[in-house]
Amino acid sequence: MGEVSRPEPVNLICAVLAGREDWLAAGKARLVEAFGPIDLESEHWPFRHTDYYREEMGGGLIRVIYSFQDLIGPGDLAAVKHTTNRLEKELAGSLKDAPARPLNLDPGYVEASKMVLATTKNYSHRVYLGDGIYGESTLRWRGGRFEPWEWTYPDYSSPGYMAFFARVRGLYREKQ
Repeated sequence: MGEVSRPEPVNLICAVLAGREDWLAAGKARLVEAFGPIDLESEHWPFRHTDYYREEMGGGLIRVIYSFQDLIGPGDLAAVKHTTNRLEKELAGSLKDAPARPLNLDPGYVEASKMVLATTKNYSHRVYLGDGIYGESTLRWRGGRFEPWEWTYPDYSSPGYMAFFARVRGLYREKQ
């Protein structure tokens, strides 16, 4: 029988999608208030992988991903997702000229072997974390780099995203 042990802490990340740079900046400020300093920020990539968000968020979307300095327990991811959902609602009510959903905040974490995203949607490859939240292993570390699974969204499968998460993984290894 295996011994129960405490999991290693993980590196919190949050992918943010918005239609304007000032909305991204507002989201970043609220995320820093909630989760502490950011130690790495991705490029601001145009989001052209799907029209899924067009109706509620509009067009011309931009994606940025933040890595947070402070490590968290992997079991905290459900609570983090509830916090980001609350922040989305608060920002929707406070940003001027904003659509119904001005920001999409997708938290997750990076650790040595994988990158995980939190979601409210169940599916065959997702595991229930608690409190209505599921976790998805979105990328796996293999052969010295991140690789997508067959279910990984196209943007997360792109070379730029995977290279960014590899940089986060390097920072994470330094923090351990």
